[in-house]
Amino acid sequence: MHRQGESASITGVKVSAYCIPTDQPEADGTLEWDHTILVLAEVAAGGKTGIGFTYADKATAVFIEQLLAKKIANHDAFDIRGCWLAMVRAIRNLGRPGVSSMAISAVDIALWDLKAKLLGLPLVKLIGEVRESAPIYGSGGFTSYSIAKLSEQLGGWVAEGIPRVKMKIGSHPTQDPERVKAARGAIGAAELFVDANGAYDRKHALILSEIYAAQGVRWFEEPVSSDDLEGLRVMRDRAPAAIEIAAGEYGYDLWYFRRMLDAGAVDVLQADATRCGGISGFLGVGELCAARSMPLSGHCAPSVHAHPCCALAPLRHLEYFHDHARIEHMLFDGALNPSGGALTPDRSRPGLGLEFKRQDAARYAI
Repeated sequence: MHRQGESASITGVKVSAYCIPTDQPEADGTLEWDHTILVLAEVAAGGKTGIGFTYADKATAVFIEQLLAKKIANHDAFDIRGCWLAMVRAIRNLGRPGVSSMAISAVDIALWDLKAKLLGLPLVKLIGEVRESAPIYGSGGFTSYSIAKLSEQLGGWVAEGIPRVKMKIGSHPTQDPERVKAARGAIGAAELFVDANGAYDRKHALILSEIYAAQGVRWFEEPVSSDDLEGLRVMRDRAPAAIEIAAGEYGYDLWYFRRMLDAGAVDVLQADATRCGGISGFLGVGELCAARSMPLSGHCAPSVHAHPCCALAPLRHLEYFHDHARIEHMLFDGALNPSGGALTPDRSRPGLGLEFKRQDAARYAI
């Protein structure tokens, strides 16, 4: 364990990528997929190694290896902000959204994990906790699922004690009301969320919001494209008051989130640490939300978000996404299991509390 005031120079940055097939074909309102790629960053200093990851593409791994690794080499691992700024400066001419920010995110998460390990602290203690656990909602219900499969998955989460669940809509709009009705029947009085991934136009989204409200839906995510801030504001103003409008998962920098808040586009802001500049960026979004009295919802990657979500006062909940939860349990020892509708960081383990299962992951390496 390092003592206060000591430095620890970064001695190495490694990156690898893994392609994990889905357990069955999946789709949402605007995309279909049959695999997910996890990009893993490992940063070493002071005899410890921090790990961070993002869900992206192999190109993100190449980006880290060929550009970002040398930008933080020999930096003091305790100076996370300095490392983060060095990486942001390095991508100035390459574009901030997308691959650039996902690459920075993976490395930044590894730096936070490393610093906590060097200090012998769980990450939530390093950041400063404000709650014991992060409330979650079960997320899946893909549009490629049969109604039977949809009902089984959502109902299963509720039976396990998760009091809120989310399903995908938008692939077949005429079928959506019937699917939502089936989901309601499967989960009883639990909270029901829907996510269109920007599949609807404004008029159609407004019409369906009335139908969904009557079925007890309380959260309508990306009813229109998250690029359509005016459309989101229309939805927020005109949809039934019982339904909250949410978006933000595609934010890569603080300016994106500020524009969304300035537009009055959402009732709840979403952010994803594996996209928005890592834990450093996620904490920044939390401060923006606090300044606007805006609730924040963590998007996916539950093993990354559990610790920082317990350190942010504006947090509403965290998305326990089927794909990512499955992958994280496959590839990491220490991946958390829900209990009482929440994730509780393991405070007995340093950092994120994760150890990479290298042998188990080898078959998926790309």
